Amino acid sequence: MGSCFSSRCKDKNPFKNGQSSDLYGLSLSSRKSSSTVAAAQKTEGEILNSATVKSFTFNELKLATRNFRPDSVIGEGGFGCVFKGWLDETSLTPTRPGTGLVIAVKKLNQEGFQGHREWLTEINYLGQLSHPNLVKLVGYCLEDEHHLLVYEFMQKGSLENHLFRRGTYFKPLPWFLRVKVALDAAKGLAFLHSDPVKVIYRDIKASNILLDADYNGRLSDFGLARDGPEGDLSYVSTRIMGTYGYAAPEYMSTGHLNARSDVYSFGVVLLEILTGRQALDHNMPAKEEKLVEWARPFLTSKRKVLLIVDNRLETQYLPEEAVRLASIAVQCLSFEPKSRPTMEQVVRALQQLQDNLGKPTQIDPVKDTKKLGFKTGAKVQEKGFKQKPFGRHLV
Repeated sequence: MGSCFSSRCKDKNPFKNGQSSDLYGLSLSSRKSSSTVAAAQKTEGEILNSATVKSFTFNELKLATRNFRPDSVIGEGGFGCVFKGWLDETSLTPTRPGTGLVIAVKKLNQEGFQGHREWLTEINYLGQLSHPNLVKLVGYCLEDEHHLLVYEFMQKGSLENHLFRRGTYFKPLPWFLRVKVALDAAKGLAFLHSDPVKVIYRDIKASNILLDADYNGRLSDFGLARDGPEGDLSYVSTRIMGTYGYAAPEYMSTGHLNARSDVYSFGVVLLEILTGRQALDHNMPAKEEKLVEWARPFLTSKRKVLLIVDNRLETQYLPEEAVRLASIAVQCLSFEPKSRPTMEQVVRALQQLQDNLGKPTQIDPVKDTKKLGFKTGAKVQEKGFKQKPFGRHLV
């Protein structure tokens, strides 16, 4: 799950007043939405009773994970440790290792930063929502001081591992799979933002996109999710939570949250997919630590975009494909929330990109977004364009 932060930022975005590069050009109106019963208004009993998943005993999960043995640990985060286990596929009772349904059991660390409320939030959403691009919650356990969540096991781990880890086990994710995973994640977000779901995910990042055996991408970790605005409101005001490097600038400065905040974070993920660089990397030189800041000067023209594509991809992609992905990312990263696309539009753009992989085209990959609902605005010529410095608050 994400970490909590609080930050105030000043408006230093050079593209906010109609300026644009030939990769920009989106202008959309914000859409006000209504919400279902707010999660914050539900009691613990209401959330647990409405969940369509199994309630496990602590002993069942001890047996399923071989008593939470250290060699069963497959991950660790702010919530606690995640253990691999096995259940009978029909009865969902513990079975011997290597047989039945493989599960991932997330065990709450009682001394950890995140706690009961986020545990409940996960059950509230994943206990009721079902979509091919959301991780499946199998069940939960609430017994004495024990809080656990049981998920389907995702064999290929996180997108983060495949993009950033070096070594023989994690090979660079091929271009066609990067586009596929981006599309899968976009579909998951579009579902969350759709009527009547209207959920703001609030923590989209590479580590929260998990991959199954066939590299199908699914959103995980709903501890920070919350219902979208109700009635005529266009945003909800919240305590600022999330992960540095991904959060939208207006959310960081005001605490105002809506679906377009998720769109910004998704734009950061698209940049990670394109460049093979992390949103925030303190091992890089100071000027390159923050991906969005570092990448923006390269996103002002199609020619410059090709300079920041992950060089491990070599010749796997056509130049226009990289430009199209960058174009989508740039529009998602618009400083003005109303100028960002909806996730539905992003899905259409990524679907078209995937459908045409490996097919050379004479069509301008940026102008072609018009057909997908994107509106093309003013261009800034490459010559004479002076990039103003971006505030370091952006990521």
